[in-house]
Amino acid sequence: EVQLQASGGGSVQAGGSLRLSCVASGFFFDDYAIGWFRQAPGKEREGVSSISSDSSTYYEDSVKGRFTISRDNAKNTVYLQMNSLKSEDTAVYYCAARVRRLILSALGSDDYDYWGQGTQVTVSS
Repeated sequence: EVQLQASGGGSVQAGGSLRLSCVASGFFFDDYAIGWFRQAPGKEREGVSSISSDSSTYYEDSVKGRFTISRDNAKNTVYLQMNSLKSEDTAVYYCAARVRRLILSALGSDDYDYWGQGTQVTVSS
């Protein structure tokens, strides 16, 4: 059974940092691209960042320079280090996986096959 478990969310003040983790099981992790998404109240889910099976990375402009995505295949885990957090980063964050070899900027919900539950990130100003 494919499972993705996101964790690491919390409440921080603006300018603070959090590191999210996404632990995967039930598939050969090394072959999969992983994406991070977020959904703020009343808004559609949006892609934030992605990392390919060979650790190439992509970031949406809204987080570029502040967020860093990385993976540890030995631990079946992808991380999202979030620095200089802003109130507009407040959202539920989700990780997702796909084996299809699409361009990394393909961060639509339909571009990913497996989803984890979300973890809440709240940034207060």
